[in-house]
Amino acid sequence: MKPRPWRQRCISEEITTEAALRECLTPPLSLEGRTIQGLNLEPFLSALSEQDLEDTIFVGCTFGGRAHEVRLIERGAAIFPLINNLPYDPYRPNLYSVEELMEGREEGGYPATRDFKIYEHFDRARRRPTGVGLRETLAQRLHDHAIDDALEELLAKASGKGVVAIMGGHGTARSDPYFRAVTHLTWTLTRAGYFVATGGGPGIMEAGNLGAYFANYSDPQVLDDVLSALSEADTFAGDEEEGTPAYLGAIKRYFEVGQGVLERFSGEVDPTLAERYGRERPEPGQSLAIPTWFYGHEPSNLWSTHVAKYFSNSLREDGLLAIATGGVVFAPGSAGTMQEVFMDLAQNHYATFRFRSAMVFLGRERWESLFALLHAFVAARGGETLYGDLIGLVDTAEEAFSFLESHPPRLRAPKTPLYELLEPRA
Repeated sequence: MKPRPWRQRCISEEITTEAALRECLTPPLSLEGRTIQGLNLEPFLSALSEQDLEDTIFVGCTFGGRAHEVRLIERGAAIFPLINNLPYDPYRPNLYSVEELMEGREEGGYPATRDFKIYEHFDRARRRPTGVGLRETLAQRLHDHAIDDALEELLAKASGKGVVAIMGGHGTARSDPYFRAVTHLTWTLTRAGYFVATGGGPGIMEAGNLGAYFANYSDPQVLDDVLSALSEADTFAGDEEEGTPAYLGAIKRYFEVGQGVLERFSGEVDPTLAERYGRERPEPGQSLAIPTWFYGHEPSNLWSTHVAKYFSNSLREDGLLAIATGGVVFAPGSAGTMQEVFMDLAQNHYATFRFRSAMVFLGRERWESLFALLHAFVAARGGETLYGDLIGLVDTAEEAFSFLESHPPRLRAPKTPLYELLEPRA
């Protein structure tokens, strides 16, 4: 049984295109119970005014005047209005792309990007002495719900053999052996049909998206060429102190070197290079980044093809682990990575999202003591046969891939919902 997304909604209830709306306005279909999102409804007002709109929701739509909105409300509609003067759209119908977030970088560097402007707005709001205003809080929650929604739609189409999440340190250098190991692992995973997801930032997260990106090349040697070029800006911070001009300068260099690699290996590339590394198609391998503006001082990486960026870090972290039904790989990291280990352990222990999946620790020397602790916990709690064998300790990308392949997700035995035990009501 193929794992479903961690939540599952009815996509057919949502209308995000004019064509879909037009179809639902034609009998025998109707708008009852549907949600219409982000559309200009002026061309449809006449037809809408003849509909029974009970339980119909309009989210972030334009109506051509307040009188039209009142008319639809009178017919039973609920309307979530536009929220103006924000650098982000709370009702966006799709995920971000790297290109959208990086818009403005060529003219003014990272501080001029859409990504940084949203971070600035978010950070200024949370630094206010009086706290974040209710209007802003609501807008952020609506935005993150929209990202949830778009992410579920993506995973319904693109999860392949399963989602494998990559966790590890944000400060890991591009020249680090673990950075290289992760790029080779995710290159292999993507070519094998898995869908890689990371936290979307620098370090091990960048390595995860990077390897997947170059899965359109058949020769893994391309990764070593790429890593050699990227090592010219080895870390996003360059050992500079946060909050200084030098720190921003290091980020600028980080992006410049990455952009140089993109220009060399993506799009129209040198035919000799394409032949040398066996480029099979111009489109890069797909992967997912799930970053957060909570850590907006860390730049998002350039290598994912889909970006689900959140304001709430707790939603983002729990969600990233929850969608990883194909398993989670932990490369060496710091406190954040340790937190993710125990969050994933809890999800496996309770089978929170119906499936238990592999936890793979990359680096025996780094993880050996924690690995022993986890197995002692599993044994003490009687979980050895449930998921103890899903926890693996490996040293290489090849071993990590083999472990994931040989330990597919495990469906939890179904339980009767408590409400079904109640006496039937008259």
